[in-house]
Amino acid sequence: MSEGAIDIRLESGESKGRYVYQAPEGEAEMTFTKVGASRLIIDHTGVPDVFRGQGIGLKLVQRAVEDARVAGKIIIPLCPFAAAQFRRHPEWADVLGQQGGKPQ
Repeated sequence: MSEGAIDIRLESGESKGRYVYQAPEGEAEMTFTKVGASRLIIDHTGVPDVFRGQGIGLKLVQRAVEDARVAGKIIIPLCPFAAAQFRRHPEWADVLGQQGGKPQ
């Protein structure tokens, strides 16, 4: 994989969705649940070992952040990986929601 942009596809249903990166070697995904019209809960990020160390997981979260900004939505990162990425990227605070009434 080159350092350039990668193709991440959004699959979105009525109440759930996922961001997907596909390559001949496999598929990485980040799943989410929709809460009302303005919130997404990131609940799982799965990156096969073949993609580890290539930043694929980060790019999945980045895509969700970009899409949330455009749509005026808030993200609640319940997935430990996504939550860690939000802690590492304070510039994403504008789309960060709360879990259980406490700031992330």
